[in-house]
Amino acid sequence: MSELLTITTLGALKKSGYQSKTIKQELRDNLIANIQNDTPSFEGIHGYENSVIPELERAILSQHNINLLGLRGQAKTRLARLMLNLLDEYIPVIEGSEINDDPLNPISLFGRETIEEKGDKTPISWLHRSERFYEKLATPDVTISDLIGDIDPIKAANMKLSYANERVIHFGMIPRANRCIFVINELPDLQARIQVALFNILEEGDIQIRGFKFRMPVDLQFVFTANPEDYTNRGSIVTPLKDRIGSQILTHYPETVEIAQTITQQEAGLQGNRVVDVHVPELAKELVEQIGFAARSSEYIDLKSGISARMSITAFENLMSTAERRALANGEKATVVRFGDLMGMIPSITGKVELVYEGEQEGSVMVAETLIGMAAKTMFLERFPKIQKLTKENEKTPYDDIVNWFMNESNFELLDEYTQEEYETQMDRISPLERLVIAYCPDLADQDRNFMKELILWSLVEFKQLSKKRFSEGFTFNDLVNGYWSDVN
Repeated sequence: MSELLTITTLGALKKSGYQSKTIKQELRDNLIANIQNDTPSFEGIHGYENSVIPELERAILSQHNINLLGLRGQAKTRLARLMLNLLDEYIPVIEGSEINDDPLNPISLFGRETIEEKGDKTPISWLHRSERFYEKLATPDVTISDLIGDIDPIKAANMKLSYANERVIHFGMIPRANRCIFVINELPDLQARIQVALFNILEEGDIQIRGFKFRMPVDLQFVFTANPEDYTNRGSIVTPLKDRIGSQILTHYPETVEIAQTITQQEAGLQGNRVVDVHVPELAKELVEQIGFAARSSEYIDLKSGISARMSITAFENLMSTAERRALANGEKATVVRFGDLMGMIPSITGKVELVYEGEQEGSVMVAETLIGMAAKTMFLERFPKIQKLTKENEKTPYDDIVNWFMNESNFELLDEYTQEEYETQMDRISPLERLVIAYCPDLADQDRNFMKELILWSLVEFKQLSKKRFSEGFTFNDLVNGYWSDVN
């Protein structure tokens, strides 16, 4: 390839034996090489190894235009952008061409006339694959002129040409993306008449502008993205257009908490750029993802709109920032994430969930707190015995000692701004918690113990064994009786 980049004329390109390919042939050939060499083509995409990626690779091998159909935050655009890695590193273009004319197969009037005039001395340049990606968000105001082109009256006047001359055409985004990957995001939002204009491009590979009698066979790899919600809420993909898209591939959310954690840890920013050393217990990382899973089954949330993976990513960033801010305020150089820090994630949750009527009645903040409680209960039940609603007389449970401790010690407080030392001292007061953690989580790291203890407290509140109340500086925990009288007073 380095030798090819020294070629600057059409004649030298011909002598080199260079062979042109269509963009779909490039993608296919390079994907075949990757598969044969066991090289991953879509690095950084997790959870799609046995579902979406094989389907996408089959579509590329079939040289299809592709529609990625799925809810928000399912890496649809990321997949399209990663297809760039399957293109040749450089391709030759006629220098000065608006539409990346192939020197060996020019399709524009400019390209043909340049070669006719200069022959083998036609200057060529090399286009890197990073410049071969075009992306357009489909919105109702997109016009045919934007995508395909139109007659430019100013150009016609300056060049003193009639509107019947091909030179007066101003090319739109699609012809300018010749020999490139062209992505149209949220395809259903495109007006039906604009979708109709894509028929010929997908089927025949040519464009028509204002009835000009010319055929310009553009070479494109189309990738569309769409959200199933769009089909009912905002628009639809017209049937003839769907018929011309070779493969429609369904994306999905992570199927396990472990996969979701991997995605969040990969995408979350500022993890290595903190002023304070913030230790995040593995339990906290798991809980962040569990909140997303809880949201996808919540009666308060419109599940058709989806729960983006961006919710977990931004929530995790806010979780770390909550701990970092507290440590900075206390003049500490290191701290550990606490369960109470999860309240700092609420702004990252409320803006990323669409509520149904019942959720609107509860309020977005209350729904976010409910999701945190649901996630806590799920994790608690995976590690500790189930709490029975009814127990036999004199039957002892593993949680009696904790409940009794709160009956004797009223108004246990956990302040948001406790220093690390103050927090640890306060948690150590509840000796039954330590015994419960040792009994059921003996291998838990010392740094993670207090997070687990606080998880137990919050879960006991969810299971109506204890009460919890928020005040301006933090939380108080009580047994149910004291908690009731506290509310009354």
